[in-house]
Amino acid sequence: MSQKTASKDEVIVDLDAQDAIIETTDVVKTYETGRIRVEALKRVSLTVNRGEMVAIMGPSGCGKTTLLNCMSGLDEIDSGSILIAGTDLATLSDNKRTAFRAQEMGFVFQFYNLLPVLNAVENTELPLLVSGTGTREARERALAILDLVGLSEWATHRPAELSGGQRQRVTIARALVNDPAIVWADEPTGDLDSTTADEVMKLMRDLNQRNRQTFVLVTHDPRIGDMCDRIIQMHDGEIVSDGR
Repeated sequence: MSQKTASKDEVIVDLDAQDAIIETTDVVKTYETGRIRVEALKRVSLTVNRGEMVAIMGPSGCGKTTLLNCMSGLDEIDSGSILIAGTDLATLSDNKRTAFRAQEMGFVFQFYNLLPVLNAVENTELPLLVSGTGTREARERALAILDLVGLSEWATHRPAELSGGQRQRVTIARALVNDPAIVWADEPTGDLDSTTADEVMKLMRDLNQRNRQTFVLVTHDPRIGDMCDRIIQMHDGEIVSDGR
């Protein structure tokens, strides 16, 4: 991805100039509920290179979703550092962090998060419209990405008219429509049957290899982990293994 022209809230990075696109160092995250203090992340350090597809795995409550949310800037950390293509997220204002995510990141969630009143192409183009892209360009790019994920014939259908696999493909299209450097996916196949899950994973793998986009997935399914380049295992807020 090449360097972009920035508005006042944008952050300029040259993503092609760096191999390590995600670098976390000694990241600590705690939650406090009443008198209980939970250490969700305990000095977590890891590096992800551009173009990798990485699975973060572990039992429920081990910190894997918290780690994804912190790395993507959705959640703040207590200490340590997170660099995305050399940019320290902690140094950005809320507006700049939001703009940075809109420019360089896409998100895929287990339960789709599609707006039920919008059809597939309208859901897909929404991130572009929110970031200020013109309506004609947004529609053209949304239709192109829907074609890429095999849904061009379903562009005018609303989520209720689509199967679970098709809805997840719309979610993937929405995540990719801004040509992000990183796609974060939290249990992207968790609500799908095994056959559909395999189809969705093959689609994401193909896009990862074709576009050299970095994918970081949280999953509990070892079959999904086996389709990735690398599996990071977590337990009690710590990384306990990291293997290819």
